[in-house]
Amino acid sequence: MAQFAVSGQHYLFNVQTFASIVLSNGGDSYEYAFRDRTTQGVIDDVAKGESELGVLVETTRTAADLEAAFAEAGVEFVELIQSAPRVALPASHPLINADKLSLEQLEDYPYIFFEQEEGAPVFMAEEALADEKRHKGIACTDRASLSELIVALNGYTVTSGILVGISDGAGLNTVPLDTDVKLHLGYIAKKGATLSETGKKFVDKLESNLKKYARF
Repeated sequence: MAQFAVSGQHYLFNVQTFASIVLSNGGDSYEYAFRDRTTQGVIDDVAKGESELGVLVETTRTAADLEAAFAEAGVEFVELIQSAPRVALPASHPLINADKLSLEQLEDYPYIFFEQEEGAPVFMAEEALADEKRHKGIACTDRASLSELIVALNGYTVTSGILVGISDGAGLNTVPLDTDVKLHLGYIAKKGATLSETGKKFVDKLESNLKKYARF
């Protein structure tokens, strides 16, 4: 019986890539798992062997700390693509037509972000520039809830801008964020591990999707 598991932060391209692999593999019998996790949860799943791969994003601000955490857990990060952070906003937002946005321009609007474990260091945040002070912040744990809250509250989040393949990104548009910070999108696997055939297919498809949909 075919078996394969992936853990990842709450990015839409994870879902689309995983679904495409399930469809292309086909078969009458399989056991697959797709796990949305906090950053630490992704690291733990891969370190324990519960997931073969973990899809994560480093930034130029968090890379050194994350690499240290990866080394301690016995996993390694493989970068697939670099991109630039973008602000995700509802289509009706007053700032949606801006050429680019600064965090100062957004300070009157609620910042919606993914909650990490209690006491988690800021470098574990999924969003770029999470270390910047906000006046209005709302934490949530679910991808669909984050999208709904952004729309309902005229809020925003900071993302890769790769909103593809699933309906809960359909109500959001993105605008470039005015920052020099870059995103490093890729995956972690156990250090020295050889990927399964399905794992290799997933990585190839993930890289293809990232290159196709990444926006700068």
